[in-house]
Amino acid sequence: MVTLYGVARSRASRPLWLLAEIGMDYRHEMVIQGYRLPDAKAADAPLNTASAAYLAVNPQGQIPCLTDGDLVLTESLGITLYLAKRYGGDLGPRDLAEDALMVQWALHAATGIEGPALEIMYVQADGGAETPEGQAAISVAAEKLRRPLKRLEAHLAGRDWLMGDRFTAADINSAECIRYVAGHPTLLGEFPRLKDWLARCQARPAFQAMWAMRMAEPA
Repeated sequence: MVTLYGVARSRASRPLWLLAEIGMDYRHEMVIQGYRLPDAKAADAPLNTASAAYLAVNPQGQIPCLTDGDLVLTESLGITLYLAKRYGGDLGPRDLAEDALMVQWALHAATGIEGPALEIMYVQADGGAETPEGQAAISVAAEKLRRPLKRLEAHLAGRDWLMGDRFTAADINSAECIRYVAGHPTLLGEFPRLKDWLARCQARPAFQAMWAMRMAEPA
């Protein structure tokens, strides 16, 4: 049976969303980030990324991690694509060209969007948006995002989803990176097709199920 290690308040949200879309049975090991615990290596600490038991599964000490038989995967976007290809039917690629496009959009999200989007989210979470330094950092990050977001805005012209006619793992991977931008007061408003696409993604019952799991976890 597939085992997914991680909590929804992490990048495990991506494969958790995909698994909810598929509706398949899997084992979920609730591994929390070690930095969130006062003493991650204490004998009574919950299973976490610094636990010896978890490091035996993923020596890098990060979540998520997925095992499927002898296969071990440790990158969330790759895990999501694998699950879609192996178990997801039309959530995965139908041919080699679609496979390449799904990888392309995952890399586009990882290299062009996730970093500056997280910068915005972290500054806002720390209350830095009220300071001149924080506002400057958000402005720089937003400018970095405009180019990749503009590309998605153009791509979505005449399309409901990244692959055109159907929702796929490509939408999950991209939407979960773009979600970090949502707290910016105006940025997504510059890209109305992209904003509407994100709303469609997040209106799906599987996303709502994943989000309810996330909200039920300790912050």
